[in-house]
Amino acid sequence: MLIRAILITLFTFLAYSSPALADSDAQDDKDALKIFMVSDVVSKIHKSAYGYAIFPNIGKGGFGIGGAHGTGRVYKGSKKTGDVSMTQISFGFQVGGQAYRQVIYFQDKRAFDEFTGGEFEFSAQAEAIAITSSAGASAGSEGTSASANDAQSETKYHKGIIVFTMGKGGLMYQAALGGQKYSYTPSK
Repeated sequence: MLIRAILITLFTFLAYSSPALADSDAQDDKDALKIFMVSDVVSKIHKSAYGYAIFPNIGKGGFGIGGAHGTGRVYKGSKKTGDVSMTQISFGFQVGGQAYRQVIYFQDKRAFDEFTGGEFEFSAQAEAIAITSSAGASAGSEGTSASANDAQSETKYHKGIIVFTMGKGGLMYQAALGGQKYSYTPSK
């Protein structure tokens, strides 16, 4: 019974973030970005970034084997350049499901071009910085909160890319990005 309930939760979260049901217009991107801008850390990165990818909703769930999926858009400055989807399969101890937002910033043209080259995957060591929705500058490297000073010192690009996540609800959290695969399609 427990396994069945967990699998239903997993597929509910994944279905909620599927392209057919996801809110995929510019307003959703603006709304998600506005929520991230509550953080002084993200706001500072946003002002200086070459470009970014925004995912208003990613669904994640698992019971031993897990998965995540979401769709978003990529921007160079304030101009949309294309659509992007993220898929992740994970193995190991995990139970539950979660929905979250994610924004990926590109420091320069090289990082932007690498991400938008078609298929992109984070290395196993890559981690996101979790931003809390209530604290203006609270961020941590492993899904926990830290003081503003700690967040400022931890917030650095890695190979020209930095990732922020913010939970929307659910009973699971993981800041690891390893295994996340991104597929980019340029705008026509």
